[in-house]
Formats: sequence, C-alpha cells, structure tokens
Amino acid sequence: MVELTVGAGVARGLLKFAVAKGADAAALRARCGLGVADLDDQDRRVSMTSYIALVRAAKELSGDAAIALHYGEEVDLSEVSIAGLIMNASADMREAFTQMNRFGRLAVEVETEAGASRFKHVLENGELWLVDTRADPNAFHELTEVTFARQICGLRRFLPRPFALEVHVTHPAPTYAAEYARVFGCPVVFDARWNAMRTDASLQSHKVALQPHYVFGVLSEKAEALVRELENSKSARGKVESQLMLVLHMGDVSMDAIAAKMGVSRQTLFRRLKAEDVTFEKVLDELRHRLALSYLSGRKASVNETAYLVGFSDPAAFSRAFKRWTGKSPSEMRG
Repeated sequence: MVELTVGAGVARGLLKFAVAKGADAAALRARCGLGVADLDDQDRRVSMTSYIALVRAAKELSGDAAIALHYGEEVDLSEVSIAGLIMNASADMREAFTQMNRFGRLAVEVETEAGASRFKHVLENGELWLVDTRADPNAFHELTEVTFARQICGLRRFLPRPFALEVHVTHPAPTYAAEYARVFGCPVVFDARWNAMRTDASLQSHKVALQPHYVFGVLSEKAEALVRELENSKSARGKVESQLMLVLHMGDVSMDAIAAKMGVSRQTLFRRLKAEDVTFEKVLDELRHRLALSYLSGRKASVNETAYLVGFSDPAAFSRAFKRWTGKSPSEMRG
C-alpha cells in the first residue's frame, strides 16, 4: 500500500499552533519523528503516519483535546499550502470547489475510491450537500475536524452569510462536542451516515478572486508540477528517475546498480516497471533526452558537458543518441 503524505506547510502550521498553546516544540518533533529540516519547505512531503502522530501529540502536550478543530478554525490554508492560494485566486465558489478537488492533495492526501475526487456535491431532497468521501474516516476523525473547520471558518472571512447550514460527521460525539457547534456555527449530527455539510446553494456563484486572476494561472502551473512530482514519487518509474538523477554523471546507470540503491532485486524492479508498461532502458533513455534538451536549450552547458551530465563518456555516442531523439545534432539545438 502506498504511503499517504501531507504537505510540510500544513504540519509546520499545526506544530506552531500547538507550541503557541503551550506544547514543547522539541517534544512534539520527537513524538512524530519530524526534524526542523523536514518542515523547512512547505512543499516538502511528510508521511501521514508522522502527521497523525503530530496531531495526537499536540492534543496531549498542549492540553487541548480539540486542537484539530481549533487549528482548522484559525489556519489560513493559503499560508500553508499552494492549494489555498489557488482557491483564493478562483473566480467564484464553484471554481474554488473544482480547484480544491484538483489540488487539495498537495495539502493532505487521502484514500478514496479509485479515481474518485475527495469531495462531491450531492443534491438530496432539494438540499445541496458537500460530502467528504475519504475512506475509513473514523480511524483519524481529527482530519474531519480540521478539514470542516478550515472550510467553514475560512469561507466565513469573505462570504456574506454562512456557507454551512448543518454538519454531519460519522464519528461519535467527543467530550468537547459543544465546541463543534461554536466553531461551525450550525447544528451538528454525530454518528451520521456520512461526513457532509449541508450548504447554501446560492453561494456557488459568489465571487472569490481574492488574488488577481493572472495569479491563478501562475499558481496552477506550479501546483501542476507539484502534483506530477507527488505522483512520480509513488511510481516505480519516478523512483528510478530519482536514483538515476543522482548518478547519471558518474556513468553507473546499470539496472543492477539502481535496483541496489532502491533496496530491491533486479527482478523485482523489472516487474514493477513492467506493471507500469515501461522498461528500465526506456526510462533511462527518456530521462537523458529530457535533461539534454534542458541543458542545451537554455545554453546551460556545452555539448561535451551535456554528454557528461547525462551519462555519456563518448561525445560522439551522445551526438548519435541526440540525433535519434530530435532529428538534430546537439550543436544545432544549442544554436
């Protein structure tokens, strides 16, 4: 099973919030196994296991059993994840919802049915419900707390009236159940059949655009790159490319060497790549192609330097490979 991850910015925000409530930062890091360097870049990924440990340590060490609810109430998603910035730059609430489904995993990855979006709208008896479809939500109900609190309280900052009219959660009422009604500002049903919010449908067309719209395109491009990076990190191909990037210039690019660095046998690596309908040789060849284009098109390196950087000891062999890739010589491409 693939390990789910959380954006480091989200984890760092929670750690700071817990410290402000009296928890000791070093003790929190020790309990969840996250060092300072693990959280220094908000686009870095931390494991869901570490995040769960952080949330539960924060509850204990801060003395606030409802800290996930309170963090969601206070946090501005745009300050901890690019997903929040994109939602703020959306034209209206309908577009913001689309972007939440598109890029929300950059904040927090969850398990859903294959290919399904995390959130969906359901029209039932004339009422519009926003449903969180993540699998096994009661195993970590704090994520429901922080998610719903962030959505409701974040939207409260600019909407003219309440977004959520009623909240349903599948987990039992905790000892701090009264805090739900205060934070959400609406009736709450525990032990419900779904995790969902009954919403004011008339707000779907409400304008958002808290950032100039041109910012939307810039942020979306960056977020798309982060999504691709996240997806690649979970594929055998992506892991092979990551290892190859470290050793290409050294020339040690055999399948045996890369398999050893990944801690698997050659046969296991072969099977994993085959399952993704690719071979080691194809991954290596296409990576060299992409890198060579990058080095030469930006005039970042000479032809001979590029040959070395992508793992060719013989510039002539590199030139032949480049001609096969592009139909041009490296010199022609470099201009």
